[in-house]
Amino acid sequence: MPDPNPAAMEFLLTRRSRPAKTLGLPVPDRAQLMQILTAASRSPDHGKLEPWRFVVLQGAALRRLGDHARARAAALGLETEQADKGAQQFETGHLAVAVIETPKPSDKIPALEQTYAVGGVCLALLNAALASGWGANWLSGWPSHDRGFMTEALGLEDHERIAGFIHIGTESSAPPDRPRPDLDRIVTWLES
Repeated sequence: MPDPNPAAMEFLLTRRSRPAKTLGLPVPDRAQLMQILTAASRSPDHGKLEPWRFVVLQGAALRRLGDHARARAAALGLETEQADKGAQQFETGHLAVAVIETPKPSDKIPALEQTYAVGGVCLALLNAALASGWGANWLSGWPSHDRGFMTEALGLEDHERIAGFIHIGTESSAPPDRPRPDLDRIVTWLES
């Protein structure tokens, strides 16, 4: 017989990311953030490889990333709107955690499964922040996928990549709810 946790289920049924641009001060302190990161690290991890690491970004570090994003956007010849979108998440943010995929050599665990595990960590980090009462958002965008940005701004190794930036803070306003997926459209039942 299952042992339900109604409060956890209610949270999952009603959870909602908060737009990063609405997240202000205060942000979690080090102890609060360590609890959130501990919860995120409990994600499923086939083979216990821990193919991820965290880089906590605050204050001047975020501003430097914004400068890197603008410089990289200019080097790539990106349109102003795209450059702004990539840089502003760092220029206006107060706390973000970069989740870095660090695949481990393994004969048993394919690289793709390690990528899935890192995606699970991103979602768990987002949900742990929300469950702790903070506003949070998982952002990626072109800075997360550009090798030049990864190496210049964060010093990533060749085998590493950014899975996303989880922005955390105090939300200034609750966003309106949005429609949820139509389960009748996306669920297929195979019973026989």
